[in-house]
Amino acid sequence: MDTETFDPGATWRLHPQVALRPEPFGALLYHFGTRKLSFLKNTVIVDVVKSLDDHESVREALRAHGIDESAERPYVRALGTLAASHMIVPA
Repeated sequence: MDTETFDPGATWRLHPQVALRPEPFGALLYHFGTRKLSFLKNTVIVDVVKSLDDHESVREALRAHGIDESAERPYVRALGTLAASHMIVPA
């Protein structure tokens, strides 16, 4: 999967082998299966990632955190990158 095929209208969740560790700048994600490390550089994206399981789609999760359609592009891009590296997976 690449960031162009990421579907923000679908339901996603944190991969079961990924640990999320909050940090002052955002969070670290570590995938125990692939040993990849990712950085989330703001707390809003951290909150969105944590809440993906609670929403029917990525867009719904974004709206729940106050991110409207006009501001969603960088968040969708970041989540697409997480999907491409298997940090988040389809639910």
